[in-house]
Amino acid sequence: MAKLSRKNFFRGLALGTISLPFAILILGGKNTAQLQGGPSTLSGDRYRWKMVTTWPPNFPVLGEGCTLFANWVRELSGGRMDIRVYGGGELVPPLEAFDAVRSGAAEIGSGAAYYWAGKDPATQFFASVPFGMNAQQLNAWIICGGGMELWRELYAE
Repeated sequence: MAKLSRKNFFRGLALGTISLPFAILILGGKNTAQLQGGPSTLSGDRYRWKMVTTWPPNFPVLGEGCTLFANWVRELSGGRMDIRVYGGGELVPPLEAFDAVRSGAAEIGSGAAYYWAGKDPATQFFASVPFGMNAQQLNAWIICGGGMELWRELYAE
């Protein structure tokens, strides 16, 4: 077992805080039957998705978290779902990750919701607001306080 250091503790904390809402969005999306043992699991269908990020390739913590997430999905799906992670600028410019997913150029994206403030100012409330909620409070609001429903409504288009 790896020695628990301050650096590893905060890296794990950051990855957990960032990936939890991200995983909930994915698992709560339109294709949940495929991820929960629906018909395509029985048929053995394979999926190759592209993930675009706003982070530079292999960016510490945030970029590494995307790669780690993709590896977990590949492992947990038995290799049936393969997510290729593209750092900001590799497939699309960093701040166009949202539009790439919206247009279908990529199936999944990772970025901070405050980057989309020009599209809709309410997106900032799903990331960070000065003097706003801390990470635990934000996750509690998203998971238990109705935040996920508002987030889905905001991103429905």
